[in-house]
Amino acid sequence: MRILISLLLLAGVLLSEGVKAEDNPIEQQIRKAFEAGRLDGLHSVLFTRKGETLAEVYFAGEDERWGTPMGERAHGPKTLHDLRSVSKSIVSLLYGIALADGLVPGPDEPLMAQFPEYADLANDPERQAITIRDVLTMQMGTAWNEDLPYTDPRNSEIAMERADDRYRFVLEQPMVTKPGTEWRYSGGSTALLARIIAKGAGKPVDEFARERLFGPLGIEHFEWVAGADGEPAAASGLRLTIRDLVKIGQMINDGGAYDGKQIIPPDWLKASFTPQAKLETGLRYGFQWYLAAEGDPPRWISGFGNGGQRLTIQPQYDFALATFAGNYNQPDAWKVPVRIIEEILVPALQKEGRAE
Repeated sequence: MRILISLLLLAGVLLSEGVKAEDNPIEQQIRKAFEAGRLDGLHSVLFTRKGETLAEVYFAGEDERWGTPMGERAHGPKTLHDLRSVSKSIVSLLYGIALADGLVPGPDEPLMAQFPEYADLANDPERQAITIRDVLTMQMGTAWNEDLPYTDPRNSEIAMERADDRYRFVLEQPMVTKPGTEWRYSGGSTALLARIIAKGAGKPVDEFARERLFGPLGIEHFEWVAGADGEPAAASGLRLTIRDLVKIGQMINDGGAYDGKQIIPPDWLKASFTPQAKLETGLRYGFQWYLAAEGDPPRWISGFGNGGQRLTIQPQYDFALATFAGNYNQPDAWKVPVRIIEEILVPALQKEGRAE
């Protein structure tokens, strides 16, 4: 809680004093930490409160486009960047929009009823117990292993991408637990959600996103990388600029509204950020969003992505923080966004002599 209060005070200082870019203590600390090697691989940071930018920093660095090396890039406000698994959280928002439009079934409807084309699987009594909620919360009860490196063909997401039919691949995985009882990280769950959206909307998920989320937000420049089968890689293929990612975060802070128009139903956001599963790390999980270990509502909400991609929001304090980085497939990639909060944002305030 002290961190939250400190950040709130710092935000007030920066906004009220109109701090110039060259005097911005947050940006100065980010640059110093990067030069000292504490933030290796960092590409960009954007930190806002109430829609006002408090820090925005960019660095050059090696990057990838969904696993394909792009070489050294000079990152900036108009640079598209992989979101990787932050894409999952965006798909959850799209599902909420589609639900409000009457295009998709509600969370407590059966999953297999949405895929009658796989009659052999749909008639399996065990699979008939899986609900859309279980898919949203990654508690389908089926086998799935993304603990292996994403360069390993045995990794379930990689195997899904190489399958002749990605949706059958996800649905036919062996049942290992009762649905709704055990959290298991699964890009396959997001692929199923995107497919249900596409079926209901009559168009691919990227086109639905363009019309019903990105367009209303004024996001014109984006890419959703497709797999070998031509299907958008729902779990990890979305590419946005950091400003547009933060715009989505701010829209969430504003209760799903933007420019006077309701884009995401507030009740969907409330449901999405209600803890549905507790993870071994102590964190909680909602509808394709990570939630803080404490708080009701959670003290923070976040989408995590391979390599150091992060969107963290605190609606009760109207904060949005996004980071892009190139530390793909590194197990400690999470340290960069965490260090920005714990070693830079709070110390910047302490340097002003205003911390508790």
